Amino acid sequence: MTRPPTTAQRRVIDTADPVTGRLRGTESQLAALVKRELAFRHPRLPHDHFLTPAGHRVREETATAATSATEAAEPAREPARESSGVFAARVGGEEGIDAGPSRIREVHSAWQGLLELRRMTNPHGVVDRPCAWERTHLVQAAALALEAAGHRPAGADTEGYRVRATPQPEAVAVRVPDAGALRECAATLEQAGWQVGEHTEPRTGARYLLASPRRT
Repeated sequence: MTRPPTTAQRRVIDTADPVTGRLRGTESQLAALVKRELAFRHPRLPHDHFLTPAGHRVREETATAATSATEAAEPAREPARESSGVFAARVGGEEGIDAGPSRIREVHSAWQGLLELRRMTNPHGVVDRPCAWERTHLVQAAALALEAAGHRPAGADTEGYRVRATPQPEAVAVRVPDAGALRECAATLEQAGWQVGEHTEPRTGARYLLASPRRT
């Protein structure tokens, strides 16, 4: 990409589906994004357009900039408020976690969108294993699988799961204080197409999960 997207193209990118990256715009706008390698046209009918990893990065940079600008202008707002409007799965440790009906509907919609993204982008349309987007958003993908299955994320002062990045490539750590809940999280991730192993922290003796997207 030699030039940044135009204002009109940014609007198309910013309004893409936050999980699947599906785009809506004019034919000329979509073609221009494909030419810039920010989008691709799916070969299967109805030939929808989706963001490429580079397009997702542009969208995330815009969302981050919008959030930073809002926080700078309104420092008294609640820190947990998501002013950018971009969906984010709960990774655990957030303040003011909303577990009401609207959040449940939002998570369900995001999970269904992710399954559709698997169908559209995985070889042979399989949905039983993670897709490329999940491999580049490991923490969010694992957290979405857990939250969509009804597991409770940890709050600032409440127990629950916590998903964190690890130094290992394509692996996240999942920690839950309760041993039974940890096993339930492992079962959920395995059903969602992740390889899961249980390990012990050398210093504390605490048990945790190491999960990686399954490839076959």
